[in-house]
Amino acid sequence: MLKTFIVMLMAVSAGTIGDLLLAKGMKELGDISAMNLRGILNVAFQALTTPKLIIGTAMLAVFFFLWLAVLSWEDLSVALPMQALNYVLVAFLSQWFLGETVTPMRWAGTVLVCVGVMLITRSGAH
Repeated sequence: MLKTFIVMLMAVSAGTIGDLLLAKGMKELGDISAMNLRGILNVAFQALTTPKLIIGTAMLAVFFFLWLAVLSWEDLSVALPMQALNYVLVAFLSQWFLGETVTPMRWAGTVLVCVGVMLITRSGAH
């Protein structure tokens, strides 16, 4: 169980960093929802050369391969809830790194998710 926790912590960290870098990189490139096809293609080309997006994608690949490793030895019903630890990291780092406002209601929801993860994880130890 300790091995699962350590690898999942590494995977969730890599996934969170990847998500944050993708979000930051895309915010810098601009809102594509109001762009025409030429603008979207331009942003797509920029995305292929933007370090934040390249590193973010690489971090999500690290997450994916660590996740595959966990699935090779752990029950999905135990492993999948551990990914919810991502919510804590995303809330904290989005506030700090992206300047987002995380309301008390979001923090309360994050705490509830963590309690659920702890209950599910402990049930897998038996």
